[in-house]
Amino acid sequence: MSNNNTYDAIVIGSGISGGWAAKELCEKGLKTLVLERGKDVVHLKDYPTATKNPWDFPHRGKKTNQLIKNNPVVSKCYAYNETSAHFFVKDAEHPYVQEKPYDWIRGYQVGGKSLLWARQTQRWSKYDFEGPARDGFGDWPIRYEDIAPWYTHVELFAGISGNYDKLDTLPDGSFLPAWEMNSVEKEMQSNINKKFSNRHVIQGRCAHLTVPQPIHLAQGRQQCQARSLCERGCPFGGYFSSNASTIPWAQKTGNLTLQPNSVVHSIIYDETNQKAKGVVVIDRVTKKVTEYFAKIIFVNASTLNTNLILLNSTSKRFPNGLGNDNGLLGKYIAFHNYRGNLSATIDGNLDKYYYGRRPTQPMMPNFRNVHQQETDFQRGYMVFFGAGRSVAPAEGIGADFKDKMTELGGWHVSMMMQGETIPKETNHVRLSTDLKDEWGIPQLITSITYDDNDEKLLKDFLQVGSELLEAAGCKNIHSWDTKQAPGLDIHEMGGVRMGKDPATSLLNEWNQLHHCKNVFVTDGACMASTSTQNPSLTFMALTARAVNFAVEALNKREL
Repeated sequence: MSNNNTYDAIVIGSGISGGWAAKELCEKGLKTLVLERGKDVVHLKDYPTATKNPWDFPHRGKKTNQLIKNNPVVSKCYAYNETSAHFFVKDAEHPYVQEKPYDWIRGYQVGGKSLLWARQTQRWSKYDFEGPARDGFGDWPIRYEDIAPWYTHVELFAGISGNYDKLDTLPDGSFLPAWEMNSVEKEMQSNINKKFSNRHVIQGRCAHLTVPQPIHLAQGRQQCQARSLCERGCPFGGYFSSNASTIPWAQKTGNLTLQPNSVVHSIIYDETNQKAKGVVVIDRVTKKVTEYFAKIIFVNASTLNTNLILLNSTSKRFPNGLGNDNGLLGKYIAFHNYRGNLSATIDGNLDKYYYGRRPTQPMMPNFRNVHQQETDFQRGYMVFFGAGRSVAPAEGIGADFKDKMTELGGWHVSMMMQGETIPKETNHVRLSTDLKDEWGIPQLITSITYDDNDEKLLKDFLQVGSELLEAAGCKNIHSWDTKQAPGLDIHEMGGVRMGKDPATSLLNEWNQLHHCKNVFVTDGACMASTSTQNPSLTFMALTARAVNFAVEALNKREL
């Protein structure tokens, strides 16, 4: 082994979980190499559109017909437009095979999709960890009590805003002050809470600094300005990202080596010592192949790419992929069902408005099948809604037309679902046997779709959503199914699932591969189920917890 290429730890990926792995490892004194397949993006320096005005863009920041034509998959993403396209993977540059329709949204750069995420952060509850075993489709090897202190650990550093709502279905965290609901949302909250005792409307929790604390100022971050231009990269560090937070923090320790343009081909397995010894890396630009070595490896390449790397990591011991003795690697991929939407109008409050572009909205924790099975479908959904006003329709010319354009119309309301899907062996990814990418790595085949349970859950939400809006005082209620393919939720999870039994899972309770103890997976690939909550906070907490275990094991010479 070359000393120049040897480290204490290697982290594959620099997104939300990879950034946390880097921070925790470096803080604990490990010389850590972070490999990022995309270009370098440095906080402040590499956000080229962050402070531009609409008129600074050729098409006022909108998606052009050409952008959509060239990128039929990624252009479906809500955050993809003329102002942010440089942070998204172009369809033609990184092809994959859709055996069934699947929209794979990717961001290959330092920071990954932490520059692009929607920043909604909720803890899982005890019901989320216990429920899959009750319902017969999975068994988490940990419970809420195991991860609760690690939720606190990441919340304090990242900065999460929210109210203390005292709900056992959505545990409180360590919060910064919450964003305020507007007048209509408060009325809706009051009306819904009066009519439904178990459907709690609360303000959304998000990774935005409402009142920065000393730990955030030490990171160089400032208060969120409510600009809602987050997908461009935030020059204030107002929301949590690897670029603004964990990576610079890791760099300050002097223990981090951050290497962009490094496409990981596979993990090297040492047949003699029966553990991984390093990774094979292909330079994105020059195509030069280099091997790097470390005592422990954290795989945080994002869910589907993590599956791809492990499937491609074959050896005499593991001919079907690293740790894949049971043949389940790449299987049980799950996601969130976003297909249900509603809109409505609501009278009154014409003398009221709101300030800024708040980065979150009211929500309702899941109330379906929480304590026991109550419906003809398994699990449930989280509800998000919001109220706003737009400019009233105007006609005419000249000064009169300009004046009319400043007049506000009435209030409108939108509502959406975030439904849990059941992990199934048939929902899987695998490697193509004949198609390769530009770096000679097999392309990924996605075979992921909805099932009857998803359809029943969607139908229930559309009915219940209408009831909720009616109870809230809304009119002109309209519901629809977006019919969007899986993947567009960008909450893909599974494939390298945690579990108690090596016969039915790939990872143990510490996110270690059962059969290769010095390899850890802590991004979305590790998830045994999806729950209804946004997943990123749980990825972060699992990562910090796993690093703590890994370093203690290293110090005891157990790895």
